[in-house]
Amino acid sequence: MKILVIEDQAGLRESIESYFTGDGNVCESASDYNTAIAKINLYRYDCIVLDITLPDGSGLEILKALKEGRHADGVLIISAKNSLDDRLNGLDLGADDYLTKPFHLSELKARVAAIVRRKSFDGSNSLIFNEINIDIFSKEVKINKQAIKLTRKEYDLLLYFLANKNKVVSKNAIAEHLWGDEIDIADNFDFIYSHIKNLRKKMTEAGGKDYISAAYGIGYKFIDQ
Repeated sequence: MKILVIEDQAGLRESIESYFTGDGNVCESASDYNTAIAKINLYRYDCIVLDITLPDGSGLEILKALKEGRHADGVLIISAKNSLDDRLNGLDLGADDYLTKPFHLSELKARVAAIVRRKSFDGSNSLIFNEINIDIFSKEVKINKQAIKLTRKEYDLLLYFLANKNKVVSKNAIAEHLWGDEIDIADNFDFIYSHIKNLRKKMTEAGGKDYISAAYGIGYKFIDQ
């Protein structure tokens, strides 16, 4: 998953970021309104963990900007405020869920995962596509009922392709999704080809079809054959 944490409390922000990163996710952060707005205008995320109260603006305004831009990022509001009005305002503006501080990081993780499943995989804990079967909880991938071993990036790449099947995804979009905004400093995206080559090889060696097609000069497309 690619996650953005918008939270002005340094301790909590760093704890959330460390928790998700430690689990193999790409996790970025913003501590104020202006930084958050800049990030959501440049990048897309599976889920945004959004604090309502920021030092230079309102998290609800960030939520409005997301919806006005018709961005499909999932949004989980976190706030110390436990009033019904705040909860309803956030949900009315398009937030997917609301969690009141303080909370356990394990609960936050479960809520974020549920949002991503609902948005990308119809809420299912398993993803079945032809001969491909993915257990999202255990991160186990099977091709024709045969388990295959994927690296973290190969697994994330496969999920990203399946969530965007039949769409051309650019090399830049793939790089940002799997490595975050730090990828902006990369000279080229040749490393993406290596990951795709390895993923394709492991899938076909297990008897799977080769669904990945190159869109010359643009990126790749996972074709529903």
